[in-house]
Amino acid sequence: MSTTPTEVLAFPNVKAIISDNGTAEVVVAGNSRVVPAGETLQDLRDNALAIVMAEAKTLQRPVRVRIEDPEGHGELIVHPDGNVESVAYETRPVRRRTGGPASTRAAAAVESTDTTPVPTPAAKREAAQPMADRQPWPPLPAETALVEDAAPADDEAPQQAAATDAPVTRRSLKETSFLVSAPVLEPATQGWRGTLTRLGFRMDPSNEELSEREDIRTVSQHWPGPRTIAVVNRKGGANKTPTVVMLSAILARYSGAATVAWDNNESQGTLGWRTEKGAHDRSVLDLIDSSTELLSPSTNAAEIAKFVHHQTADKFDVLRSDENEEGDHEVTAEEVDIAHQVLTRYYRLVIMDSGNTARAANWRRMIDHTNQLVVPVTAIEDRAEAARLTLQTLESRDGHDAELARNAVVIVSESTDAKRSMTGDALKRAKAEAQRIADGFEPFVRAVVRIPYDPALVNGPIRYEALQPATQRAWLAAAAAVTKGF
Repeated sequence: MSTTPTEVLAFPNVKAIISDNGTAEVVVAGNSRVVPAGETLQDLRDNALAIVMAEAKTLQRPVRVRIEDPEGHGELIVHPDGNVESVAYETRPVRRRTGGPASTRAAAAVESTDTTPVPTPAAKREAAQPMADRQPWPPLPAETALVEDAAPADDEAPQQAAATDAPVTRRSLKETSFLVSAPVLEPATQGWRGTLTRLGFRMDPSNEELSEREDIRTVSQHWPGPRTIAVVNRKGGANKTPTVVMLSAILARYSGAATVAWDNNESQGTLGWRTEKGAHDRSVLDLIDSSTELLSPSTNAAEIAKFVHHQTADKFDVLRSDENEEGDHEVTAEEVDIAHQVLTRYYRLVIMDSGNTARAANWRRMIDHTNQLVVPVTAIEDRAEAARLTLQTLESRDGHDAELARNAVVIVSESTDAKRSMTGDALKRAKAEAQRIADGFEPFVRAVVRIPYDPALVNGPIRYEALQPATQRAWLAAAAAVTKGF
C-alpha cells in the first residue's frame, strides 16, 4: 500500500513506550492507554502493537508510531488494514569488551543503526516471479563452454576445422553440487522485529540478535577430548565461585556436554554453599578414596552420581571440597591428579574453583591440567591488583603457565555487596571504576568481559534463571570468550 507523506504525518503523536520496570503504555495524542501486562518484554511489545493496530483501524488512516523500550528505539507505520509498511529500529549500544579483531567487528555491528524495511506488497509480488521467467541454470563458464557453440571469425575457420575432431568438453560432475552450502538465515525472534515476524512480516534479525546467536553457536560446540577451565584469583571475594557456577550453567545448558564444577580449594571452599546439595554428603576426598573403583573398566558411568551433587535446573554437577570442620586434610598434588583423571573419565568439561594460595600444591597442579584460564575480578582495586599478580606469577614461569596467562579471559563483575547500597553518583563511579579496571587488563590478556550488577549473584544459591536478561546475556558473552580458547 502506497502512502503519501501527508497521510503519514496526519496522525504523528503516537508512542509505544515500554519502561525498564516492566510497565508499558501507548500514548495517542497525549492520551495514555495502559498496555496489558505480559510475562516478558516481548509480550509487552506484542500487546502494545496490537493496541496501535486497533487505533489505526478505528481512525481509518495510517499511523506513524515511535517505539521505545529498554533495548532500543525507532519508528514504524501501521495501516488500517494491519499492514506495517516500514520499520526503523536502532538497538542501544551494548558495551562488550573482548580481545581480537573479530570481537571488535562484533562491537561495531552492535553500535550501528539497524534499519530494515518491511517488504511491500509489490516487493512480495516481485519475489513471487514465476519460475518460467527465471534462469533455472547458471551459464557455463567460458573455459568449459561447448566448442561447437563458438562463432569464430573467417580467419579462424582453419583452426575450427582442425578442432572439429576434438572431443566435446563439458563441465565435470565433480565440479558442481545441488546442495546449498550457505545456511538459511532464520527470521528475527527478538525485539520489535520479532513482534513483526510473528505478525507475518518476516524480518531479518538485528545485529545484536545475530551476535547472540553466534555466541550460542560458540558455546554449543563439542571438542575432541575433555577440556579443563581454571578460575583463579589470589584474593577472596573476587567472584570466583559465582563465575564457576555461571560458566558451568551456560556450557551445560547450551552444549549438552557432561559438565562438572569442582571446588579445588586446599581445605574448605564455598562452592557447595552456593549450589544445590544432593542426597549425600560426599566430597572430593570420598571420590579420591574410591578412584580405583571409578576408574575400573567395569564400572557403570552412573556410579559417579554417588560423589557429585546434581544441579537440577542448570544441568551440571558439583564436586564439593571437604567440609569437615574438624578435619585438617589438605588436597595434595597427587590427589589432584587422581581426581582429575576420574572426572575426565566421566565429563567432557571440568570447571575448577580455586583457593587463594597460588603456592599451594593443589593450586599449582590444577594449572598443569588447565586448558583455559579465567580470572574474575570485582570493581575493587585490591581484587584487581591480586588478579594482576596472579597473572604475573604465571607469566614468569614461562612455558604452559605463561601461555595460559597470555590467553586468559578476565571477567570484571559489578556484583558486590557494596553495590546494593549505591545510588546516583556512587553508582556511576563504580561503573567507571569497573571500566578502568577492564581497560587496564585488556592489553595483557586475550579477552575482557564486563558483567553488570545483579542481586541474584550476591547471596544464596545461584540460579541462571534468577538473573536479569542483561546479566544472562553478559555471561553468555563471557562463556563464548572462554570457549574460543579451546
